[in-house]
Amino acid sequence: MTAKKEIKTIGVLTSGGDAPGMNAAIRAVVRRGLSRGCKMKGILKGYNGLLNEEIIDMTAVDVSDTIERGGTILYTARCAEFRTEEGQKRGAEICRKHGIDALVVIGGDGSFAGAQKLANLGINTVGVPGTIDLDIACTEYTIGFDTAVNTAMEAIDKVRDTSTSHERCSIIEVMGRNAGYLALWCGIANGAEDILLPEKYDYDEQKVINNIIENRKRGKKHHIIINAEGIGHSEAMAKRIEAATGIETRATILGHMQRGGSPTCKDRVYASIMGAKAVDVLLEGKTQRVIGYKNGEYVDFDINEALAMTKSIPEYTYEIGHALSHNYSKNVK
Repeated sequence: MTAKKEIKTIGVLTSGGDAPGMNAAIRAVVRRGLSRGCKMKGILKGYNGLLNEEIIDMTAVDVSDTIERGGTILYTARCAEFRTEEGQKRGAEICRKHGIDALVVIGGDGSFAGAQKLANLGINTVGVPGTIDLDIACTEYTIGFDTAVNTAMEAIDKVRDTSTSHERCSIIEVMGRNAGYLALWCGIANGAEDILLPEKYDYDEQKVINNIIENRKRGKKHHIIINAEGIGHSEAMAKRIEAATGIETRATILGHMQRGGSPTCKDRVYASIMGAKAVDVLLEGKTQRVIGYKNGEYVDFDINEALAMTKSIPEYTYEIGHALSHNYSKNVK
């Protein structure tokens, strides 16, 4: 869709859950916009800050020394009011009041849905995918996933050390909401014996118990189960497994540590290019777009098409995750 008018002022906000690399994206949006002659404004605390008019001018200095920082310097918050038609209309009016001709929204699907509503109300918008969950269908990469999966991987390595020392079974729960990408990657990277994904798990716990018993018979000293947040209940699962196997079983929920920390090189570089691309797309006269990464290229999609796309766990990757586990002879459906 074509932009409604010439763009002189661009706003940027982060919405939804924070992700490492968001600051790199903010920095790129601000500096790319300034380099192309635009005035730049930062909106604090996402759509909640927009409705409260927490809007600041941004210069190149304001984003100095931020690329290496986790979290988001613009802060983020949930906003129930912005899900209402009245809230969306007020948001569009506030953009106009502050002279914001276009808006870059960094976040996930929920954030993009808000951007879509603003676009329908005449505010030029582009979304940049920022979520550790990797669950945005139009893109192979989302800002923060690489850092989060490396953080989780390193933590799981440490749990494995103590699990081996005590000859335990360890259930390690990783984030991802209802998506299993973090769990799948960690399962492969950490050599887990079982990987439980919301998209694949049939809730037949007896199969997991049988795997543990068979592995122990073969001389395996520990058993690592990566459990996705979308399945959850790791503590209760640990108690049931210990009761069924007689093997000490502990649950570790990694939680929000996965969202924090200094972003990896990949998250810094990809986020920088995506942020700059968002500004370029707006200044090309486009609106209602989402930036994505596909087949080695940075591309943009219509926001309606992007939100309508679906994404599934790659079958081959999932099969390999099981085939490379210690119990490699088990039949994978």
